[in-house]
Order: sequence, then C-alpha cells, then structure tokens
Amino acid sequence: MYYVYVLKSVNTGRLYIGRTNNLKRRFFEHKHGKVWTTKRMLPIRLLFYEAYYSKSDSIRRERYFKTNKGKSSLKQIIRDSIKK
Repeated sequence: MYYVYVLKSVNTGRLYIGRTNNLKRRFFEHKHGKVWTTKRMLPIRLLFYEAYYSKSDSIRRERYFKTNKGKSSLKQIIRDSIKK
C-alpha cells in the first residue's frame, strides 16, 4: 500500500503533506526529528492519511494536495482537526 498523509505542527499549526509506502516507519522518523523538513515543526500530530494500491495514484494525490485548489480541498476535509 502507498499512503498520502498530513502532519500538523502542534506549536505553529503548519501542515506537511507527504507520501510513503510504510506509514508507521515514516511517522516514527518525522516524530523523532529524523526528517529535515519536519524537524523544525516538532512536536507533530498525524491528522489524516489515505491509502492507495497504486504508487502512481498516491503521487498524483500528493501533488494535488500541494496545489492551491488541493490545499483548499484538504482543509475542508480536515477542518475540525485543524482547529484543535
């Protein structure tokens, strides 16, 4: 399985969108500061993820979420989680 996931910084509220084929391992890496892009965002929470059978589908979805329209759609999907 391939996953598209969204992390949120507890301190700043900033969102991070990523993709992986091993969600538990990748979240562990983010949570323990082993990923350069999210190290500055610690502590973080996993807000949302989607699972795909196809790697190409997960790549397409991640790219969409990183567009302005995709960010707007994503914020609608997780609007209650963003407030917390």
